[in-house]
Amino acid sequence: MELRVIDKTDEELRIEIAGEDHTFMNVLKGQLLNTDGVAAATYDMNPEQSGGQTEPILSIKTEDGLDPLDALEQAAMAVSDDLETLYDRIEVAFDDVAAAEA
Repeated sequence: MELRVIDKTDEELRIEIAGEDHTFMNVLKGQLLNTDGVAAATYDMNPEQSGGQTEPILSIKTEDGLDPLDALEQAAMAVSDDLETLYDRIEVAFDDVAAAEA
């Protein structure tokens, strides 16, 4: 995954996230919207003004003094934690199925 900051202010961030698709971008956007201090989060896969650029561009707007890069970090960590929890639950479920079959 390659990241390229397009624009950054104290309250707004536009960042290109190369190599990702709607699946990842929707999860990240959803977590950003659940992050305290994030006023808006969206992404665009093919902005008209880009001349056909297809890598997703994530836009974040924050409030209450939250730096948008900090918001992105918080959201990414939350996604990682959620995936770890999911993995652990799947592992327990498989172990339960294996024990029941034995």
